[in-house]
Amino acid sequence: MSAQESQEPAASSPKPLPSPPRPDPMEAATAATRSLHGLSTELTARVPQLLEAMRSVGTGLELHSTLDRICETAAELADARYAAIGVVDIEGRGLSDFVTFGISDALAKRIGHRPDGKRGLLGALISHPDTVRLSDLREDPRSAGFPAHHPAMETFLGVPIRVQGEIFGNLYLAEKNGGGEFNDYDVHMVRVLATEAGIAIGNARLYEAATQRERWIDGSVAVTTALLSGGDADDALAVVAEQARRLADSAAGIVMLPAEDGGLEIVAVSADNPATSLGMVIPAESPVVAKLLEGEPVFVDDASSDPRLISRLTSQYGPCMMLPLQSGGRVLGTLVTPRARGKRPFSEAERTLATQFASQAALALMMAEAQRDRERLAVFEDRDRIARDLHDLVIQRLFATGMMLEGAQRRSVVPEVRDGVGKAVDELDVTIQEIRTAIFALQQGPAEAPSGLRTRVLREINMAAVPLGFKPAHRFLGPIDAVVGELVGKNLIAALREALSNAFRHAEASRIEVVLDSTVTLADGRPGVRLEVADDGVGIAEGGRRSGLRNLRRRAESLGGSSSYGPGLGEEGGGTTLVWEAPL
Repeated sequence: MSAQESQEPAASSPKPLPSPPRPDPMEAATAATRSLHGLSTELTARVPQLLEAMRSVGTGLELHSTLDRICETAAELADARYAAIGVVDIEGRGLSDFVTFGISDALAKRIGHRPDGKRGLLGALISHPDTVRLSDLREDPRSAGFPAHHPAMETFLGVPIRVQGEIFGNLYLAEKNGGGEFNDYDVHMVRVLATEAGIAIGNARLYEAATQRERWIDGSVAVTTALLSGGDADDALAVVAEQARRLADSAAGIVMLPAEDGGLEIVAVSADNPATSLGMVIPAESPVVAKLLEGEPVFVDDASSDPRLISRLTSQYGPCMMLPLQSGGRVLGTLVTPRARGKRPFSEAERTLATQFASQAALALMMAEAQRDRERLAVFEDRDRIARDLHDLVIQRLFATGMMLEGAQRRSVVPEVRDGVGKAVDELDVTIQEIRTAIFALQQGPAEAPSGLRTRVLREINMAAVPLGFKPAHRFLGPIDAVVGELVGKNLIAALREALSNAFRHAEASRIEVVLDSTVTLADGRPGVRLEVADDGVGIAEGGRRSGLRNLRRRAESLGGSSSYGPGLGEEGGGTTLVWEAPL
């Protein structure tokens, strides 16, 4: 007999209809011990040991601990070297769990795969659950032999365990200490213990089922709370994947959304190494995709060998639940909870609870999406109001003020006053342009809103126009907002600001041109973006400070780019042209 720790699936949720009455522990024990009357004093002397064993078996509610206690108690009661409990699976055709006593973990690991109960003597006891006592199990025609490293066993006793009238499994004992055989007394004792074990297992199953339901309910509440507390949609999907993995005791929690080509794309993963699967697309040709998109759950016993699963991702998994995230007839995506290969399959109760969790998560996702839509609508309405106020009130007042200043400038006879008023009017013009740029950005919808790089470049140019006394010319080449990332854009704006500041403070320029090109190819062949700021000023003095140029070069090199300077826009190349570029 081999051993492997594994938790038995919880019992199905109790139905509201009245269930058959469970046997009273005292009545069951009395019925089981009634046959003890009139037997030998040897058996009578062992009754206290039996009662102590029954008390030990009934202690505690955790299912696997209960099975461990039953094995140990049965071995002590029958004076056996080895004991085991084989738990019959849902279909009643094999074993879903196998708990042992007398075999060390190291030996169990060497033996390897646990018995599946589909052949040999253990399989025969599943199909015919009767008491079996053998003096040498190796000679029994039903025996299929032992795997490598399995200890030698001759004497054998098998007794069925019934829970509420249904077969739960079998209690196996092997190798009577002292070399003898199991006798009638042992059979009577183990039968009584099996009856008490059935009651204890039934209680443990009910407790485990209730605890399991409570965990899934708490998980659903946690998901709903996290989703409705606000935040990014990707974070919401990550919460669903993380909670599903924890509750299903699976190797991973995966959320997939419909892809453009009709398949399913993995958008959120909770696993030990999520990066390997994130972004993977399950093709529409996969037989399970159509069922999932139609709202049907798919349960797989072994994902690594199931022909319906054609993704390379499934090779590392065994039992798997694929549940549609649907609410109100709308399928938002799919929740996948795979277990590692060799792990126990999902029980009927786990499948039911996971399906309910997926429905609750889908409802919470829809509510969170509706909440974000309301918040976005409120923001857009507020932006429209601000844009109208800026256009109808602020710009009109600034324009009127500018006209008043221009009138005062024409009437003034003092040159200094005329120049000062002229500069004030120019600053008002720049301010009006800035406000108009802001109004344009406020009025754009979410689908057409740019990344902001073009707008930020214009803002820097307009801001520099005030101290320069003129507005630099500018040109944009290529889809600036679509291809330039946030990190590169942030450093590019800093480079532009530094270049314009140098032109104002040192160049004494009367003309500046800014060119931003996102269609260039860098020297190493990579696509890139190039910023050129050219002026007609005095140029860079020999031996002058170059700290600003060093800053520009450091920024570019940190991104894998470069920064340089050359002749400017003046006569015979007078002035300076700064070139700053970085890969996209």
